[in-house]
Amino acid sequence: MSKRRATLFRRLRTKHRKQAMIVGVVGYTAESWAEVKATATDPQCFEESFEKWKEVALSARREFQRSGVQAVEYQIEPQVFADWCAQHQQQNDSKSRAEFVSEKLSAAYNQSA
Repeated sequence: MSKRRATLFRRLRTKHRKQAMIVGVVGYTAESWAEVKATATDPQCFEESFEKWKEVALSARREFQRSGVQAVEYQIEPQVFADWCAQHQQQNDSKSRAEFVSEKLSAAYNQSA
């Protein structure tokens, strides 16, 4: 590999490292957590209590930060999520919750860009 090409690769890697990686994470209030869990097809994926979920979510966000990833929380509103599921012919499961949050945050970030 030529020296010039090696330098280009190094610059691209450096540029990639400088760009912030952003991930969306699901957020709840105590009420919305209970409502979404009650209608979920996979309630076993939820922690046994909202307080435990909050602990796990905070720990996960800290891990993202330590690894250089910005975790952006999106609060799910149960009725808006249920409407989205119906519109997209999705069930209330972990995959759909993640897809919903990703879609909403992508739209928000694309509008502000």
